[in-house]
Amino acid sequence: MPEDTTPTQRKNFRNLYAEAVAIGVANAAGAFLPVFLTRAGGTNFQVGLLTAMPAFTGLFLAIAMGSFLQSRPNVVPWYTGARLLIISSYAIVGVVSMIVPQEHIVQTTLFIRLMVTIPLALLNVAFSVVMNAVAGPRGRYAFMSRRWSILGLTTAFTVSVVGQILDRSRFPINYQVMFIGLSTVALFGVYYARRVKLPDTDPPPGAAGLRFAERVRNSIDLVRRERAFVSFTTKRFVYVMGTTLSAPLLPIYYVRQVEATDAWIGAISSIQTAVPLIGYYLWSRQGKQRGPRSVLLWTTLGLAVHPALIASTRRVELIALYAGLAAIFQAGLNLAFFDELMKTVPVQYSSIFVSVAQSLRFLPAMAAPLLGTLLADHVGIGTALVASSVLRIAGFGLFARGK
Repeated sequence: MPEDTTPTQRKNFRNLYAEAVAIGVANAAGAFLPVFLTRAGGTNFQVGLLTAMPAFTGLFLAIAMGSFLQSRPNVVPWYTGARLLIISSYAIVGVVSMIVPQEHIVQTTLFIRLMVTIPLALLNVAFSVVMNAVAGPRGRYAFMSRRWSILGLTTAFTVSVVGQILDRSRFPINYQVMFIGLSTVALFGVYYARRVKLPDTDPPPGAAGLRFAERVRNSIDLVRRERAFVSFTTKRFVYVMGTTLSAPLLPIYYVRQVEATDAWIGAISSIQTAVPLIGYYLWSRQGKQRGPRSVLLWTTLGLAVHPALIASTRRVELIALYAGLAAIFQAGLNLAFFDELMKTVPVQYSSIFVSVAQSLRFLPAMAAPLLGTLLADHVGIGTALVASSVLRIAGFGLFARGK
């Protein structure tokens, strides 16, 4: 952190680091949710729908959420409220799936997660606004590296332990109890998030008194004038299309093609969340020595080959190795995408610009998972994973070309 960090900033850092522990626990529950659906008899399409639903809602609500948050004097209460609802949803899945007949578990779980997509759309905008306001331009790499490292370490440990427990107990009660337990533990993070202190801000000039539809139109016109923002989000659109194409395919591939046990799936998830701890350290140094653009190019290229490598083998040990290598590049990509985006965002209009960026990210996240499962049904999961790599390489090419 910069030497001139204030006492309030330091308290904010500590509170958000503590919250990251709770989010790491909740993320462990999220890691097993598509596996739960697959083992409960969910089809390829239904597992893909689980991944795509937040994108459907976010695509249509993100700009509206950004316009709403831009008119709020303080975003923190909305951030914490949305976080509370999302964490609680895992416990709701666990409880409700105990009550409904087993043949309706998949549909019920999808409905619950559909309801959660509304606060998730709000959280996706509020997250970047809050984190950027807490860290500031000079502290983004260091702050986000530490926060994501804490989150990853917690998730890795939790997923590893949970995977072993799930493998030794009966389905579906093992998953149901796990969702309830992890969700309950993760709720303590809301307490720390509420302690974050940010100064109130005034709405942008001209926003007061405008109708909601007029604010949305003004937001879109404002964004169009920022060429750097449009350029970055367009390139990221292509790359995210490739990453989200493979999102629902990987758990399906592990269960149906590799026939991996819950213990191995837990181990792979642990690797994917633990190894970034190394990656954040390495890429932070790389960013300081050779600049953020170097991090952006190396990580987009390195992560592009991961789905093709997975498709090339059914040996779970190799898949775990490839997951570790991909996790190193994913850490750098997280830092690069966040930093590059916030560089192009005018501070006084952060909620608006972040919401538009989320919309452009949600569009591929909405379409690509369903396209991926459709490809898997017609040409096989392996070929669909290779298609994911091809799209990622195309995105890398756009970043490499520059402006």
